[in-house]
Amino acid sequence: METTTSSRQRLDARQLTTFAHGLLVRAGMPHDKADAVAAVLVDGDLMGHTTHGLQLLAPYLAEIEKGSMRLEGEPEVLSSHPAAQLWDGLRLPGPWLVLQALEHAARTARVQGTGTVVIRRSHHIASLASYHRRAAEQGLVLVLTCSDPNSASVAPFGGLDPVFTPNPISAGFPTGGTPVSVDISTSTTTNGLTNRLHQEGGKLPAPWLLDGHGQASDDPGVLFTEPKGTILPLGGLDSGHKGYGLSLLVEALTGGLAGHGRADPREGWGATVFLQVIDPAAFAGQAAFTQQMDEVARQCRASRPADAQRPVRLPGERAYRLAQSQVEQGVVLHESILPALVPWAAKYGVALPNG
Repeated sequence: METTTSSRQRLDARQLTTFAHGLLVRAGMPHDKADAVAAVLVDGDLMGHTTHGLQLLAPYLAEIEKGSMRLEGEPEVLSSHPAAQLWDGLRLPGPWLVLQALEHAARTARVQGTGTVVIRRSHHIASLASYHRRAAEQGLVLVLTCSDPNSASVAPFGGLDPVFTPNPISAGFPTGGTPVSVDISTSTTTNGLTNRLHQEGGKLPAPWLLDGHGQASDDPGVLFTEPKGTILPLGGLDSGHKGYGLSLLVEALTGGLAGHGRADPREGWGATVFLQVIDPAAFAGQAAFTQQMDEVARQCRASRPADAQRPVRLPGERAYRLAQSQVEQGVVLHESILPALVPWAAKYGVALPNG
């Protein structure tokens, strides 16, 4: 779940991208990497994922300043096969690494039918939904997931001690119309949202957390007071075994395949990434894929809505519609984002975007 801004100031998306790029370059990031990071962060806000868009820019700049995000160089290829590679990301900027991996995997999928890149020691990769459109526009299927072995905020089902991060699973694929974009945390909520609500003194919509004594809570403060609570796995108290199982799957696809994860010393905020691209042309073909998915989409939209005011839509449909609207009319940022960037703009002499 994401919160939305209460401010109605609209900012030009291109201006926001230029602003983010300028800050990153002034902080020392090469232009090509800054292009990638700025574009992905603004994509997050365009699509309404406001905790995983420009909200991340100030923390990224802080990581650069303290030397925790590497700026120069390329990932190291540790293992290479016709349809699979393992990279050491060397703590390079996550959005840039993922876009590089997506380009390589897509090129491989055109030849092999599928291409997979696993990245260990990436820095944080921002909103996973930001990458789906890039694959779908090429007629490709993207499966993308990640974990952060450097932190833990989600307990296994039935436990009180955290083991996992929210461990998202995502996928994007084309239809004859708007692409589908599925981005699901394997926990009931995210660290980004709980951190924001804690700072604002807000509450979650439902008891998605356990306090340190095992009581369900909607107060994100329980994650920050001793004994610390945890985020519940997806499914909550009733069926959290499902989210727990999915979290374990993500750990296998990321840390397991990477050979680097929770068994290793912590290095700081980052990600282990599993990225797989599938080319429908290698199977029944692009036309058959589109025909089948369009019919599934038609049947979903034709399903009688439980609430007449809320017709059934496909995952990502609202986000793509919002993104198009905000490209045309301007982006509404969450009210906390620009104030956090004011000191960085002053530090690096970069003008703030104007409404």
